[in-house]
Amino acid sequence: MAETNQKGPGPFDVATVRELVELMKRFDLSELDLNEGDRRIRLRQGSRVMTTVPAMAAAAPVTPTVAPATIAAPVAAGKKLLEIKSELVGTFYTKPAPDKDDYVKVGSRVSTDTVVCKVEAMKIFNDITSKCSGTIAEICVQNGQFVEFDQVLFRVDPS
Repeated sequence: MAETNQKGPGPFDVATVRELVELMKRFDLSELDLNEGDRRIRLRQGSRVMTTVPAMAAAAPVTPTVAPATIAAPVAAGKKLLEIKSELVGTFYTKPAPDKDDYVKVGSRVSTDTVVCKVEAMKIFNDITSKCSGTIAEICVQNGQFVEFDQVLFRVDPS
């Protein structure tokens, strides 16, 4: 007899996390907490932090580090700005490493393949590219901040 015990996708793959976030929005849930073996994922709506920790360490408080903002420069009124949005849920990072310079700053020129930040999801650091050309007009998120899927990270002046 053939073994039919195939394991489907778990709560820790990116596609499932995206689906869970959509379900949270649709049913107006403020928090979702899942455990699978010794792994745990907690999703919360709002400005709180998403944590993925071993279940045994779940009682330990998680404190994110957030650097002071160097976020918005005045944006000229009436200009049509393009938006660079997060492709996944996770933690936003402005630089490749703590001792390195930011990928971009307000005033930086970007092209379609310029890496503008990283978003960490489940301990995987994902490069986010601008997918447009222009000048960074606004940085909408602070380094170390939790971001949602499709959240605006940057605004770009295409002129």
